Amino acid sequence: MSIFDLFWLFFILAAVQPLIRQRVQEARRFMTIDKMQKARHSRVILLVHRQETMRLLGFPLMRFIDVNDSEEVLRAIRMTDDDVPIDLVLHTPGGLVLAALQIARALRAHPARVTVFVPHHALSGGTLIALAADAVVMSDHAVLGPVDPQLGQWPAASIVKVVEDKPIAEIDDETLIRADMGRKALAQVKSAAADLLAKHMDADKAAELADLLSSGTWTHDYPIAAEEAARMGLPVTRDMPADVLDLLRLYPQPVRHTGGVEYLPTPRERDRAG
Repeated sequence: MSIFDLFWLFFILAAVQPLIRQRVQEARRFMTIDKMQKARHSRVILLVHRQETMRLLGFPLMRFIDVNDSEEVLRAIRMTDDDVPIDLVLHTPGGLVLAALQIARALRAHPARVTVFVPHHALSGGTLIALAADAVVMSDHAVLGPVDPQLGQWPAASIVKVVEDKPIAEIDDETLIRADMGRKALAQVKSAAADLLAKHMDADKAAELADLLSSGTWTHDYPIAAEEAARMGLPVTRDMPADVLDLLRLYPQPVRHTGGVEYLPTPRERDRAG
């Protein structure tokens, strides 16, 4: 075999290696999901979004809950018998209200028990989905977030506040239009959240909590830990199964140019003499 042949063999192996690695990773995920389903006698669904999935000319591209996700989740729910519980693993920064509400309402309508697992974070639209669950299992330091609607890069509540605080003669037409859209968005999300929360609490408490979560009380990235979520009245527990954490490790963050965190990936115990 010549050097030229060796070069082409190396080139072919280098080209197919990522594909082989991806197929192996997918097989491991399917096996782990199947194991978890059999152990819990449930339908396991994962909605996992890594915030940086690839780089195009150096610019990070983001993933979020979209209509493709809602179609797939709804399809999985339709394929699940009414007496089979659903376990949804959520790891997402949020996304479209339309898609998140479709998923949330389909989960609420499922007759059997619905459990949402939050290993790290389920923000914005992810929290909206979690409101539909019979139980929300959060690991230590996992967080939910507010569900206040965003119009482009600005919170709807902040746009509305501008119109309330300034004389109308000093506000341009575009801002007035955005404020009108913001009022509608706030009312729609509050109503939807209250409807989902009514599964766990009386109507007045549901409306009060929906207003707290949707009206811009905090910034959109405010982290709601398990303890605070439980105080709000959400059905939160912290007994996160190890299988869920192991499963999420099979969805690694795509390789970046530089990593900021390094450690030896093994359990660490205190050194003991003798």
